[in-house]
Amino acid sequence: MSGSKLLIIGFVWPEPNSSAAGGRMMQLIELFLKRKFDIVYASPANFSEHAEDLEALGIRQEKIEVNTSVFDEFLNEEQPTHVLFDRFMMEEQFGWRVAEHCPEAVRILDTEDLHFLRKGRQQAYKEKKSFKKEFLYSDMAKREIASILRSDMSLIISKAEIELLVDQFKVSRRLLLYMPFLLKPIKDEHIRELPNFEDRQNFISIGNFLHAPNWDKTLFLKEEIWPLIKAAIPEAEVHVYGAYTSQKVEQLHNPKQGFLIKGRAPNAIECIKNARVLLGPVRFGAGLKGKFIDSMKAGTPSITTTIGAEGLCGDLPWCGEIANSAEEIARQAINLYTMPKRWKIAQRNGFQIINNRFQYKVHSANFFKRLTKLNSNLEGHRQQNFIGQILMHHTTQSTKYMSLWIESKNKISSKESI
Repeated sequence: MSGSKLLIIGFVWPEPNSSAAGGRMMQLIELFLKRKFDIVYASPANFSEHAEDLEALGIRQEKIEVNTSVFDEFLNEEQPTHVLFDRFMMEEQFGWRVAEHCPEAVRILDTEDLHFLRKGRQQAYKEKKSFKKEFLYSDMAKREIASILRSDMSLIISKAEIELLVDQFKVSRRLLLYMPFLLKPIKDEHIRELPNFEDRQNFISIGNFLHAPNWDKTLFLKEEIWPLIKAAIPEAEVHVYGAYTSQKVEQLHNPKQGFLIKGRAPNAIECIKNARVLLGPVRFGAGLKGKFIDSMKAGTPSITTTIGAEGLCGDLPWCGEIANSAEEIARQAINLYTMPKRWKIAQRNGFQIINNRFQYKVHSANFFKRLTKLNSNLEGHRQQNFIGQILMHHTTQSTKYMSLWIESKNKISSKESI
């Protein structure tokens, strides 16, 4: 697709070493670079010292602002053929402007995960209730699904989330594309270089602490699970890694209990591969959890919950054990840590999951096949999605005039302050 121009509107600047979302964005960028797209990455977020150097990849970086017609001028200058929105909030903020100024551009939404599903599960957990579909019908669900319907194609990272959208909310499959993590196969030479069972020690937990499920997971581990493991394996430690540790996280650090807060991992896989077992007791969340992909690459079996494993292994056996109570998680962790044969089977399961379910070639081919079809019949595709056209029409009107009102208000405030 030489001659095509992609504008990515990012929620944040991608940090692949800090979060799975950052790694996911870099995988998508690589897809487009291989197809010779000219890429501009724009974001209203502040620059981060940990962000990927996109300019080194030949990608232009632009800082943009919300609620300003300056972005309209930017669009008119750039005239992208394709626009990728990083999460529904960016489509909500900028999508109507793209539709108005670049009507022929293909609009793609990368959901990352379904935010309303994660929030619904979190709400059920807070209320100490079993998760039921009633928790899905929130204002966030209305906003996110409206964004999906307005877009020409939405990338969904988990098959479980596609089925939820189709079955529960009657979203057309024509608007959705299953796009999991895009990984290269794990080869025998990589496996031979990994430390074996005997050369590894201790447990590990990892996850960006800006993400609420990771903070909750760490607290669950510290208060309920780790004391049970430590009592059975007194010499063991758990090393807890994660970007953006706050004071409340650092206060959990306790060397006497073998619970060590390590902060940002310089290299996630290098840290994980020296541990014997990864602990990921996720109690709420959505999408695919990147920590388990990293653990599979590192050959480190893991213990997680039903939610933690969702969408990752399909019909294949998990790369460790799945349990949901503190007692069962601890019991399975102890067994996996102390049983070499069981550990080696779990490790092989992880390699099998990556090599069978996350093939870069398969999913990238599916993506560009769908994109080519969209490019050739965008008008027909949109006509079949009349609900999306209605939502775009009304969203354009309401959001447009609200945005213009905010812009005018800001101009008045600026003049008054002079």
